[in-house]
Amino acid sequence: MQVSDKDRALLALLSENARMPVAELARRLDLSRSTVQARLERLEAQGVIAGYALRLSDAYQSGLIRAHVMITIAPKALSQVTSELNAIREVTALYSVNGPYDLIAIVAAPSISELDRLIDRIGELSGVERTLSSIILSTRIAR
Repeated sequence: MQVSDKDRALLALLSENARMPVAELARRLDLSRSTVQARLERLEAQGVIAGYALRLSDAYQSGLIRAHVMITIAPKALSQVTSELNAIREVTALYSVNGPYDLIAIVAAPSISELDRLIDRIGELSGVERTLSSIILSTRIAR
C-alpha cells in the first residue's frame, strides 16, 4: 500500500474526528476538496481505511471500569475461545500475543461487581486455562 505524507496527515485528522467534513480536511491539509475526496476514495479502495467507527467520549468512558485480561488457552482452542470472546459485548478488543499468555482481552463494565462477573465468565469459557487481570486506572496516552 502506497501511503504518502499527506495521506498520513489525512489519516491523523480522521483519527481525531472521522466525521470531519471533506471541506475542513481540505482546509487543514492545504489541498483542494476534490483532491481530498480522491485521496479518501483511494485509501478506502486500497483497504487502508476499512471503515469509520464511533469513538466514545472521555466522560462516558470514565464511568466504565476497564481491565486487561491476560488469557492462557488450551492447545488448539484459539478459534473457539476467540469466537466465544467475540460474542461477549463487554470485550472491546482482543489481541493475540507471545509470552506466557496467548491473548489479551480489553474489557469494560459499568461496575466492579459486573467486571468481576465478566472476568469469571471469561475464565469459565471452554478452552481457557487461566486468566490474570489488571484494572486500568487511567489512560495516559490514547491516539
